[in-house]
Amino acid sequence: MNRVLVLVLAGIFAVVGAAPAAGAPQRRVDVVAEWFDVTAATVAAAGAPTQSTNSRTWAIGWLAAARAAHDVPAARRDRVDAAVASAVHSALVTLAPARRTELDAALRTTLDRLTAGGERDRGVADGAREAGELLAERQGDGLDPTSVNAPFEVPAPAPGVWQPTPPSLTPPQQAGNRLATPFLLGHADRFRLPPPPALDSPRDRADAAEVRAYGAANSTVRTAAQTETAQFWLQSSLAGYTEPLRAAVTQTTGSPARRAALVAAFHVILVDTQIATSDTKYAYLRWRPITAIRAGADPQWTPLHATPAHPDYPSGHNTYSGAAEAVLTAFAGPSARRPFTVTSPTAPGLTPTYQRWADLTKDNVDARIWSGIHTRTADEAGVVLGRRVAEFGLSRFASLLD
Repeated sequence: MNRVLVLVLAGIFAVVGAAPAAGAPQRRVDVVAEWFDVTAATVAAAGAPTQSTNSRTWAIGWLAAARAAHDVPAARRDRVDAAVASAVHSALVTLAPARRTELDAALRTTLDRLTAGGERDRGVADGAREAGELLAERQGDGLDPTSVNAPFEVPAPAPGVWQPTPPSLTPPQQAGNRLATPFLLGHADRFRLPPPPALDSPRDRADAAEVRAYGAANSTVRTAAQTETAQFWLQSSLAGYTEPLRAAVTQTTGSPARRAALVAAFHVILVDTQIATSDTKYAYLRWRPITAIRAGADPQWTPLHATPAHPDYPSGHNTYSGAAEAVLTAFAGPSARRPFTVTSPTAPGLTPTYQRWADLTKDNVDARIWSGIHTRTADEAGVVLGRRVAEFGLSRFASLLD
């Protein structure tokens, strides 16, 4: 990480509060971890069908929490805890109203642990105010499911041009992300990637050959371990990175305000990353491997997993992994303090263990090839785009706390 970015992050940490003073309660319930889990459960139970909408829910709730807590002295812990809980609660009851009963009960649990009266009540008011203001700021930002999946005209068939893919032949998805309002990016094409490799260039041929061999449903060269990795990371990126982010949040030292800022920065930047991803995807409309391979050497070729309904370049899983790696590294260093396990709804029973954030990125790059749904170029370019968006967002994140 460059020295300038390190200094910027040091400024963020100063803004959001230092570690609790000596003598603070040692066994106090961690309100950030508590409401992290409440948010994850809420999104899992009542989330939107579009990932960027759910990323927005996380971003609004936790940016409100970080704002509410950042200028409160760490020693006034009841106010900080109440502010974090109240901000996330207020955002979630608006964005996931079906979970109101569970959210109200969770807020009561948190507040009942705190001393009744002024500090607690001021924290509740701080959190509710920041959530309300942020919800108003983000009204009509284009990240609702209808806007995210706004109609996009399928281009005329041509070599290299994306077309709906079998078996579902679903119309293009997520094209509307590129029209949404970012938190920090300014405009969706700020970091638009250069074009993908020319058709029939050496890189293009190598990409196709690799996916054809390793990503086929009936591949004879993909190992059992590679198949497991592909199956595991078939899950959404938001789901896949919830446990790594939690490991960073719970293993990172510092005040609740600092760790709330980590959750906020992660999801703010990942919203912007998904907007930038859609911009590059729909700027180039690169065809998927299944279309390319069937148009060439193997008209019956079938990938291990069904291809998502949007263009190949760049891989959204890997813009996500690149940005996530950059944010986690900025706040927690290149590794978690302790190894952590990750689960996946697409691979029940598999529980791989990680410690280095870069290893998550590597597995995401390989997994999309072994699934037969992305080229290596699309995956590696995605990591580059994600890192660029993250570095830009990290350098400006402190401005969102004012």
